[in-house]
Amino acid sequence: MNSENFSLSEKVVSPSYIRQGSEARRSHEQLIRQLLDQGKCPEQGWSESTIELFLSELALMDSNNFLSNCGVGEREGRVASSLVARRHYRLIHGIGRSGDIAAVQPKAAGSSLLNKLTNSVVLDILRLSGVRSASSCFVVPMATGMSLTLCFLTLRHRRPRARYIIWPRIDQKSCFKSMITAGYEPVVVENVLEGDELRTDLEAVERKIEELGAENILCVHSTTSCFAPRVPDRLEELATLCSKHNIPHIVNNAYGVQSSKCMHLIQQGSRVGRIDAFVQSLDKNFMVPVGGAIIAGFDEAFVQEISKMYPGRASASPSLDVLITLLTLGASGYKKLLSERKEMYSVLAQELKSLASAHGERLLHTPHNPISLAMSLSGVQGDDDKAVTQLGSMLFTRQVSGARVVPLGKEQTIGGHTFRGFMSHSEAYPCPYLNAASAVGITRDDVTLCIKRLDKCLKSLKKEAAKSGPAETEKQNQDGRVTKE
Repeated sequence: MNSENFSLSEKVVSPSYIRQGSEARRSHEQLIRQLLDQGKCPEQGWSESTIELFLSELALMDSNNFLSNCGVGEREGRVASSLVARRHYRLIHGIGRSGDIAAVQPKAAGSSLLNKLTNSVVLDILRLSGVRSASSCFVVPMATGMSLTLCFLTLRHRRPRARYIIWPRIDQKSCFKSMITAGYEPVVVENVLEGDELRTDLEAVERKIEELGAENILCVHSTTSCFAPRVPDRLEELATLCSKHNIPHIVNNAYGVQSSKCMHLIQQGSRVGRIDAFVQSLDKNFMVPVGGAIIAGFDEAFVQEISKMYPGRASASPSLDVLITLLTLGASGYKKLLSERKEMYSVLAQELKSLASAHGERLLHTPHNPISLAMSLSGVQGDDDKAVTQLGSMLFTRQVSGARVVPLGKEQTIGGHTFRGFMSHSEAYPCPYLNAASAVGITRDDVTLCIKRLDKCLKSLKKEAAKSGPAETEKQNQDGRVTKE
């Protein structure tokens, strides 16, 4: 209620009580005023009542919620189900206009304000997380792969002769498909093995630039967050190479916002060389439903160019989800989550190391990967990869989600390119292994249960191998094949 309505209320209820209610309302409005004034994530999280008041006020600014509205167009924010309307807080018009996802809609001042504030708050969080010099960003209602495609399509207008994208190999299908979907030929650069780690082959990248010609290369497409034993690309060196050859540089930072190391690499890369844009997932970094990403960069004009490449209006759901989440957490709450995640990484590493030792395996030494860990499965491999893949199935049926087993020698063809040793980021990694990750939101209970169930699965596999071993040996001898003891 406004001040006039509060005054009128004093005729009905005791003025002292009404003034108390007015003061309470004013405390909510003060928080909203600070958000509108500063455009930053509040240090302390808001209560649900403040968030719902704010969203309700925004929704009342959209034409579909005007009491006297008379809609005669084809898109009037009509919703048949009241359940759907409540799910979206009656913010129905989405974001952007047909020519620009960042544009303000005349029919939807509230939804447009929501969009602008979300982008501002998210930019504040990216800076808080380590990329201090990021100048602009926007939330896009597509996951990471399609968001990368949008970046590549935007670069097409700047480099019309380009045919290739140089890509240090990472075995994740959407990364590869993002380049093919944009109409480019990925040039896969194999990683080099340093100890247990798979790292960027900088010399091979530079050879490819010289071989293909810089003018024929759309960009270098690098990666920060990835599955161990693959580690983040050497971003500073790649950024320097891109600057030297005047080649754009797009970074896949899918779940890197939660890692101070990944964010530091992006910040340093932009400082010493060239990074045109970096893309990160909303669900992986902010614990919201799948379907959104953040495209960010250091040149505001280029980021705006990408946003204008998006055709038509867009769903406001990802923007609404991440804004609600960040207002709930506040900057201090999000920083606490990041700190807890880093602490749980050390716990998970120690537990996996102890378990690996107990089963004659070892935790692979991948100090440059700040999120993902890998444990060897050399003793599980046997004569084929059946036991390794069986372990993955056993873990899944025991409700251990996210653990990933990687056998040797698997082949996968994507878009006409055959990857040997697929999933291992290498044509010939020395051993099969299991991945586990300490991602934002992980708890000590998650780690404890995972280790307990993994231990049982490994013991069960050993028992099965012991039972089938002699019979298998006899059968192989009858077939005339050499049997390993």
